Amino acid sequence: MFNAIYLTQEAGRTQAQVRALDESELPAGDVQIRIDYSTLNYKDGLAITGQAPVVRHFPMIPGIDCCGEVVASSHPAWQVGDAVILNGWGVGERHWGGLAQQARLSGDWLVPLPPGLTSRQAMAIGTAGYTAMLCVLALEGHGLQPGAGDVLVTGASGGVGSIAIALLADRGYRVIASTGRPTEAGYLTALGAAEVIDRAELSGPGKPLQKERWLGVVDTVGSHTLANACAGTAYNGAVAACGLAQGMDFPATVAPFILRGVTLYGIESVMVPTERRSRAWNRLAADLDPAKLAAMTEEIPLARAIPAAAELLAGRVRGRLVVNVNA
Repeated sequence: MFNAIYLTQEAGRTQAQVRALDESELPAGDVQIRIDYSTLNYKDGLAITGQAPVVRHFPMIPGIDCCGEVVASSHPAWQVGDAVILNGWGVGERHWGGLAQQARLSGDWLVPLPPGLTSRQAMAIGTAGYTAMLCVLALEGHGLQPGAGDVLVTGASGGVGSIAIALLADRGYRVIASTGRPTEAGYLTALGAAEVIDRAELSGPGKPLQKERWLGVVDTVGSHTLANACAGTAYNGAVAACGLAQGMDFPATVAPFILRGVTLYGIESVMVPTERRSRAWNRLAADLDPAKLAAMTEEIPLARAIPAAAELLAGRVRGRLVVNVNA
């Protein structure tokens, strides 16, 4: 038997509870994992609360991330005792996920836990931090160099934003953090932000082309914020867009792209090939300051993840939530 957050749907409403399940109920897969830690991401919050149709069928165990030890495997790449990480691949949406003490998955979805990272640290990073690193890699691939210009990070107090600030600042970039929570200015500067601005500067309708304020952007927000971020990006700059906290719309013009040569990179984290995943995780293990990661992390027990999902969607969670599924 193992414990899991178990989602059902009644009269069109999602119901979440912690429930004991038998291992025989696990879905098909060629690797079984004893999970040490999971985490709570924005998509998990949507799944648990039912605020968006993230879950494709019920019943479902949510959780797009998990980290633990292989306890059974018929996959050639994995042996019993291997420490592995799972992010995405539709887990927690179409396939039972990581907010549980056990999971049975496809071995093709797994990457090894990099040396130097603990299971808890890996889940403090989670999909949020892995996505932040994909954004950083996109900006680096574009040719951005520290000292060439500022980098804007929107949704700065959230998980992606927090880790993006820490990564960029430690590599020598001057980071401008945009947040709707001015009380978090001290937290953001401690992570490495050189300047903190109110999200109200970016969240409303703006001019198609604005003053060149930054050379790179990591945007987790979408909508008017993304449009204004693009409009304020300098010549030949780059914007990495990975979120939609403000909305899915993009009320922009082509002006930044055809008059300044700005490039907009769409960052997708769910179906990323294994080679790029491993590269991102190895960079996270090498680049992310463990002390900064600890400062942005709160650990909660499995049952606490249910009410925490609503708090996350309401913007009341700072940084990262690690879920100890065995507590």
